[in-house]
Amino acid sequence: MTTHVLLEPYVLADDPVLDMLNTRANVDGEPVEFWQADADVEHWLVRLGWVGEGEVPAFDAGALLATARTLREVIRVLLEARKAGEQADPAALNGFLRKAVSHPQLNWPAPGEVHLVRQRKRQTPEQFLSPIAEAAAALLVDADFNLIRTCEHPDCVLWFYDRTKAHKRRWCSMALCGNRHKVAEFRKRKLG
Repeated sequence: MTTHVLLEPYVLADDPVLDMLNTRANVDGEPVEFWQADADVEHWLVRLGWVGEGEVPAFDAGALLATARTLREVIRVLLEARKAGEQADPAALNGFLRKAVSHPQLNWPAPGEVHLVRQRKRQTPEQFLSPIAEAAAALLVDADFNLIRTCEHPDCVLWFYDRTKAHKRRWCSMALCGNRHKVAEFRKRKLG
């Protein structure tokens, strides 16, 4: 079996909060932590559009990584409990939400172009990541948890939001686990 090296986390969940959970995944049956350094978190934030290139403040080395991993696991615990129909303690996520310091700002760049923009303090990693904490809280409250799933492949731990029309999505990706399933079924038929 050929082992391939995946350079960055999968973005296939159809929800950025679930894509955050997928920054810890299994690749070729082995657990992989995609966030190894602050730069990995920064790249992911830019890739998913949470911030623009060069907009990540300079935090103490390792602070962004530690905070992002902590937030990810706080979200994971709450999401798993919500998916299982259980109650969970939101205190840790509420701690992130409390650190969010923001206010609306009217932006009027040209005639007829008036919109509200949220301005945020970004002095700490917690403040900087607060939009993700807010998105996670909204997901926990507003999402249809019948459509939030994990991939059906037994070796896969990836989450996704099934936004397909028929709501019958089974795999994180047809190109990844869906194809693996098809190949395994084909081999069973050939050998059986």
